[in-house]
Amino acid sequence: MSKIIKVGMADANVCAAPDVITTLGLGSCVGIVLYDPVSKIAGLAHIMLPDSTKILNNSNKYKFADTAIDILIKDMMRIGANRNNLVAKIAGGAQMFNFGNSSEMMRIGDRNVEATKEKLAQLGIRILAEDTGANYGRTIEFYPETGLLHIKAVGRELKII
Repeated sequence: MSKIIKVGMADANVCAAPDVITTLGLGSCVGIVLYDPVSKIAGLAHIMLPDSTKILNNSNKYKFADTAIDILIKDMMRIGANRNNLVAKIAGGAQMFNFGNSSEMMRIGDRNVEATKEKLAQLGIRILAEDTGANYGRTIEFYPETGLLHIKAVGRELKII
């Protein structure tokens, strides 16, 4: 019997097949799925901001792209994932509000996606698929058994990447 592992905002968790891992309400946040296809172990981080070094209160390491991914890898290895097998899928990073000026601060979704991609590239983790940007929120479910990421959005068809 498989369980559904829920990940909250600014949080992360890991699971192994046949369990499923999910997070709700990705707006400008990015859902980062790391996956070891050999052991069928997955991790999911729901990050809110790109860079912990720019924020004074940065004690929650899961909130930031630059710190959450490192912790997620350690947590996955602890339950049997092989670091060399890891691949990624990402979703979210929407521009939820249209601001008249496109100031850098307001591009939080884009910046979250960029920071996620930079961090994964530094770590040598390949992104297999992504569903990012646009102007709508997403809920994602990852199935380690198959390696498929289901992306749900209100008023849209189920997307599977």
